[in-house]
Amino acid sequence: MSCDGNCGSCASGCGKPKQQEVHPSGQCAEDKCGSCPSKGKCGSSMNSAPSEQNLRIAKSLQNFGHVILVLSGKGGVGKSTVSTQLAFYLSEKMDKKVGLMDVDVCGPSIPTMTNTVGAQVHGSADGWAPIGVTDNLQTVSIGFMLEKTDDAVIMRGPKKHSLIAQFLSEVDWDVKQEEFDRNYLIIDTPPGTTDEHLSVINLITQCSALITDNRPEVFSVIVSTPQEVALSDVRKEINFCAKINLTVRGVIENMSGFVCPCCNKETQIFSPTSGGCKKLCEEYKLKFLGRIPMDPLLTRAAEDGVMWGQLTETSLGLDMFKKVVESILE
Repeated sequence: MSCDGNCGSCASGCGKPKQQEVHPSGQCAEDKCGSCPSKGKCGSSMNSAPSEQNLRIAKSLQNFGHVILVLSGKGGVGKSTVSTQLAFYLSEKMDKKVGLMDVDVCGPSIPTMTNTVGAQVHGSADGWAPIGVTDNLQTVSIGFMLEKTDDAVIMRGPKKHSLIAQFLSEVDWDVKQEEFDRNYLIIDTPPGTTDEHLSVINLITQCSALITDNRPEVFSVIVSTPQEVALSDVRKEINFCAKINLTVRGVIENMSGFVCPCCNKETQIFSPTSGGCKKLCEEYKLKFLGRIPMDPLLTRAAEDGVMWGQLTETSLGLDMFKKVVESILE
């Protein structure tokens, strides 16, 4: 019989150590600490002192002035494309130092979108060396740790948490602490409200609190398409962020139109039957960050792993994307 991880109610006596029980908020269950194999190591609020790993995470975060989590309620809305192109734009057009972290553990797409498929993460005395994309852009993903590109990643919640904690604590980003305000950490998350979200947000929140100087600005942006079927999941994402006290900078409406490669004009494809992202932002008193239309050049940039701006300087879609970046950074 395979183990399903529900150790608390299990009477099989298999001898395996019980997994740490976790509340929906991401905090440990205090009455379970006594029998927990991670007692004194997890860095939860019940421990009198932070763990060594949490101290390392705090030290790493101290190098970044800004941490941006890119979220989406539903898959397939272009979240990873937005994450990658935002990283490219900040690093290449605005001369920022950017770390791009892929925590979509079961569906890593950042290696493809940064043209780094086949690269391997190597360890050193200072930690894991991230993969260099450009002089100002580095990235890390579980995709760089697979024997074969198409290998399936099968992980339960505790293993995902451990991997994300290692990404945050052991990656040796090439950034200087004295330039922290120039440094950005962009985190591409999986769709929905999953274990990965709780892990990365709780770790960043707990470890940022350990920083006395140069505490990073932490916020999220949400990506959606204009149809109601996608917006209904965005509402859940917004409520999720409110419950865990994560600031939402605003919502991006992606794929809201199509830019013709011949005439460079936009045609509306998906009709926003309920008012689209703009109306949703009005309802929740959030900032509408702007629209990004479907553009064949953007698709090509994502598949070639290059910056959108390398393929064109005059695209209507690219101009709209620049305004979105400006809105995020305001």
